[in-house]
Amino acid sequence: MDARGIRIDGQPQVVLCASLFYFRLPREQWRARLDQVKASGYTCVDVYLPWNFHELAPGRWSFDGRRDVAAFLDLAHEAGLHVIARPGPYICSEWDGGALPAWLGLDPSLQVRQNEPRFLAGVSEWFDQVLPILAARQYGAGGAIVMVQLENELDFFDCEDRTGYITALRDQAVAHGITVPLIACAGQGDLFGATGNVQDVVPACNFYPNDDSPHIEAEVRRYAELLADRGLPLLITETNRRHRTLRRLLASGASLIAPYLQASGWNFGYTPSSGNWGQPGNFMSHGYDFGGYVSSTGTERPEYAEAQVLARVLDALGSRLALATSAGSVEIRADFPTTSSPSVLDLDGGGQLVAVPNLGTTDGRAIVNGVSVAVAADSCPLMLVGLPLRDKTLTLASADLVELSDDGLTFSSKVPVTVVIGNTPVEIAVGGSLVVDGVPVSVEAPADVVPPEQTAPRDVTAVRRREAQAPGKPAGTHELPPTLESLGVYRGRGTYTATADLTGVDELLLVGASDIVDLSVGGRVQTLAGFGATERIDVRELTGDIHATVEIWGHANFDDARLPSLKLGALRGLGSLWTIVDTEDFSALWTVEGHWAGEPAPLRGLTGWSSTRVGTPITYTRRVDSSSSTALHLKGVREPVSVTVGDGEPVTVHTENPWVLLPAGTKQVSVTVPHHPSGGGLRAELLTVQPVTDWTCAVQDDELLTAFAQQRGPGVEVELPLTLEPGEEVWLDVQLPTLQNGSVVRPEGTQVRVTGWASGECIGRVWTGERPAFSGGDPDVLWIPPGWSGLTLLVRGVDGPGTPELRTLRVD
Repeated sequence: MDARGIRIDGQPQVVLCASLFYFRLPREQWRARLDQVKASGYTCVDVYLPWNFHELAPGRWSFDGRRDVAAFLDLAHEAGLHVIARPGPYICSEWDGGALPAWLGLDPSLQVRQNEPRFLAGVSEWFDQVLPILAARQYGAGGAIVMVQLENELDFFDCEDRTGYITALRDQAVAHGITVPLIACAGQGDLFGATGNVQDVVPACNFYPNDDSPHIEAEVRRYAELLADRGLPLLITETNRRHRTLRRLLASGASLIAPYLQASGWNFGYTPSSGNWGQPGNFMSHGYDFGGYVSSTGTERPEYAEAQVLARVLDALGSRLALATSAGSVEIRADFPTTSSPSVLDLDGGGQLVAVPNLGTTDGRAIVNGVSVAVAADSCPLMLVGLPLRDKTLTLASADLVELSDDGLTFSSKVPVTVVIGNTPVEIAVGGSLVVDGVPVSVEAPADVVPPEQTAPRDVTAVRRREAQAPGKPAGTHELPPTLESLGVYRGRGTYTATADLTGVDELLLVGASDIVDLSVGGRVQTLAGFGATERIDVRELTGDIHATVEIWGHANFDDARLPSLKLGALRGLGSLWTIVDTEDFSALWTVEGHWAGEPAPLRGLTGWSSTRVGTPITYTRRVDSSSSTALHLKGVREPVSVTVGDGEPVTVHTENPWVLLPAGTKQVSVTVPHHPSGGGLRAELLTVQPVTDWTCAVQDDELLTAFAQQRGPGVEVELPLTLEPGEEVWLDVQLPTLQNGSVVRPEGTQVRVTGWASGECIGRVWTGERPAFSGGDPDVLWIPPGWSGLTLLVRGVDGPGTPELRTLRVD
């Protein structure tokens, strides 16, 4: 590749690439989905390879069954597709931990995504497993892989030595025989931040613009120019899925266009992430679908036909377009909303391609080089200007050219097409044909994608309730609650039980619990999903054991410091639980350090210092006179606040979790905040706390739960609705009808969490009723792939408004 573009087999190509992930599909459907991509006209697939999908536990590797990535890559090659392989080590992808194994967080000295020996040692073990698979299947060795991506969007992450880190990854790839281009993608346009400017690592860009923005072209052209100055093409390794936008990227100089997740899939089992989307934070759903041209169940959407048309344009123009370079402007006026800066390409061999996006919802007209042309609503025709034909010149064509041959020209359009050969404009109706100055010209309508007929949903009636519950593995007693990962649970759940004297105690303080906690105190259950945010628990008039079930929904796939469990590499578990012994208003009597505050230090209320220097950091310090552990609660935090405990390092406190634990013996605490006289101020309270100790633990990892789900034991027939208490759970064996495209099961009810298994694998999870924010596909369904047998459900009652109840199971 060079500044003129990409060459494969010596032929210049514009590459259309669809994300297609083997780990989000049943193995039985790999070939069909690859064939779908091929039939769409796309010539390439990009595929992540998740480290923690293949390393099940430290040193225990699996590349069999649905993990047989070598077989997937071979199928892609057989289907005639190229592959961009993305082995990480970090992939993001809304996947559990961004594919970084959960146990990495158990070593406090290990720094993920850094040029750090312990982390790189783990990466080496992963690369030793996966890179030989890729090397044997790369272009030049008889395989499909044309590029290998190192890391993923490193420019979002605070990497201390980007050059050293990317160099280490590059050297490992080269040592394993990777000879195809190595790339690294920038998630927010920081080319150095993504690549460290390491030699032989090609920068690529991920663009996620507003599809309706008039400014897309100007942004993209800037990166095309920056990369051309380095002798490189613009590779867009992720972007939106809408083909109107993809056409704008093409005309702005992109040689690779890889919309993320054109072919959707599923997050099976415990593999979804908990991420930074939401307020902040969310859970990813079982369905993994952002509206690509193929749905999670394999249904083709209208964008699929758009893909086929764009692919035909690329084929028709061939190397003329693949070797095109950015050009000057073409005069365009329009009566519809359009781009603020049209993109034009000089085609190799003569002529130009002009993108004219109609960003509105109604058909309109544009003036292009003085000629009035029709432009359909919500479209971006790739118009040709001055294109040399065999013995004539196509002065202007207002629609997509999909066939160019000695027999004439064929265009695809939803509105009449204006063609100028010579000097006279001719408008041709959709479906019509005409000989223009001796050249046969026809206009065809884009094909429609006809959605499959929907079967009427039906209610499941054959349900058996098991008598037994899944066993837990004892995990010992511990003074303080351990993390689940330290107990060997990387996906799954665990239980924590303790006895505490709650006499005279009104509240408990729960610190750092994640992901989902069903906390029972004296038999009253409260469900929490606060991503580690500190919670005050009302326990007045409650006595008895404290019991908690903690379920890992998924580890953070992004790095977000606002909440404890959203930090990349953060561990899961109960956190710590404290009884609140005393509460003190701590808002007064702070000494002030900052602009013009001298000695002796003024004494003011917290954020009560007055200054004309708005935004100047002011530090407030106060002594802490307590021999016990305390918790500082800052009320009214709107912008990040820096808190220093004693002589320690400052920590940042956010709106989402305005708490800091102060260990016993702390003498003073300081709060630094930019002066903000209209910000409302801060108040503080200091809680004296004592830890709840002596915890007995048991665990159920995903393998134990899956094994139990397979053991269909004795049971009794039950009828729905099924009513539960918060914290109560039942196992149900369900008989489903056989459906050609698999079964979409929709559990309906209030305040229940439902986990499903079929054919020896955990399908996914659904949470009905009031719940945290979810992202991805439909969060209310479970999908049982065609041919997968037996459905077992674990249904658990959840605290919330209304009585937990599974009303119906509906099947599409």
